[in-house]
Order: sequence, then structure tokens, then C-alpha cells
Amino acid sequence: MLSRASTVRDTCARAVARLRIRRPTPRRALRLVGLCVLGYAVFWASTALGVLAVSAWAGERVRAEQEMTGVRHFQRVDDRLWRGSAPTEAGYRGLAAHGIRTVVDLRAEHLSARELARPERAGLDVVRLPVRDGQTPDGRQVDRFLRVVAEAKGPVYVHCGAGVGRTGSMAAAYLVRTGQATPGQAALRTVAVGPPSLEQIYYVLSADRDVSRQPPDVVSLISRLADAPRRIKASL
Repeated sequence: MLSRASTVRDTCARAVARLRIRRPTPRRALRLVGLCVLGYAVFWASTALGVLAVSAWAGERVRAEQEMTGVRHFQRVDDRLWRGSAPTEAGYRGLAAHGIRTVVDLRAEHLSARELARPERAGLDVVRLPVRDGQTPDGRQVDRFLRVVAEAKGPVYVHCGAGVGRTGSMAAAYLVRTGQATPGQAALRTVAVGPPSLEQIYYVLSADRDVSRQPPDVVSLISRLADAPRRIKASL
């Protein structure tokens, strides 16, 4: 009887030992971290190169716009709306000389008082609709933007920082909501200017004539993971 009890005890002990979670060694932990870093690097590189390739392809198929001093990525969306990067002092004066009276600033970054005062020094009215870098405007912002363009005396100039992602998203929403372009046509014009984020591409491709919706959470999560290095670099 004692021998049988000892055998059962030993069997249980061996079973517990097999089920016991092994503590990871430093080498195993480093290997796991390395695999995670490698996986993210492959994901980021494939995403970035893919978006760059699409942007280059679209750029060859969309008519290039004339340049404007102090403004990068300048483009006339239509007779009522112009788009581009955040202008320099000379850029704001050039816009004013071309009949622009209203500027819509999409930047959500912290800006100095000097930067904020630039358009007003050029005699321009400013409407601020802050959208975070790499993200998209919500429905209320698009609705207000449409009202601003419709009520402005003369063309409206819209910009973010570089004049690519956030500006392209708002301009595309405007084109689709006003019936001037299909989502596909608006997307082509958007990526032709420069490579936007994945959620911005999704936002444009899923644009609707009646309402503007932001991308699903899973799309935003994947996009922000892919866009993280660029946003970190931009914030430095």
C-alpha cells in the first residue's frame, strides 16, 4: 500500500513539473524582442513602400499644378477651393494677392503665437478645424468646412502641415460631398500629391455623398502602427 501511494505521489509530482511554466531566460526574451522588432520592420517597410509606389503611380496620371511661392503641394481643387501645405509669410501674402480671403487650418499641433498670427498679418480670415496628424476629419468638421467654402467671399485655401494627408482627406470629402468626384477619383487626386496614411486612404475610398464617417477602429490601429515612425520623427 505504501509503495502504491509513493508511486501515485511521484506520478503527480512529475505531472506538476511538466505543467509548470518555465521562466524565460534572458536569451529567450531577447530572441522574442528581436522577432517582434523584425516583424514590425517588415510590416512598416512593406506598407511604406506600397503607399509610396501608389503615390508615384497616381502622380503620373494627375495633371501637375503650377507652383506658388511659399506653398508646397499646391493644388486647385476647384474654383472655390485651393489646397497645399502650411504657407510661409510670403505664401500667405501670395494667396492674398490671388484673391484668397479665408484660410482653413487643419493642424492640431502646438503652434507658436508668431505662426498663428501669420495669416492675419496678410489680411486673411482663419478657421481652425484641428485634426491630429495622420488621422481624418469627423463628420461635424466636414459639415462646417462645406459651409465655410459655400459662404466664403472668394476661394478658400485649406492646409495642414505638409498639405498631404489631412488636407487631402478634407479636399476629397469636399469633392465627393459636392458631387464632383467619385471616391476613386478623389483618392487618385489625394495620393497623387503625396503618400497619406492608411486610414486616410480608407477614409477617402469609403467617402459617401451624404455623410462623412471616420474609419473603423481596426483600420485606425493598423494605420497608426504603420505611421508611428513618421509621426515620431515629425514631433522631434
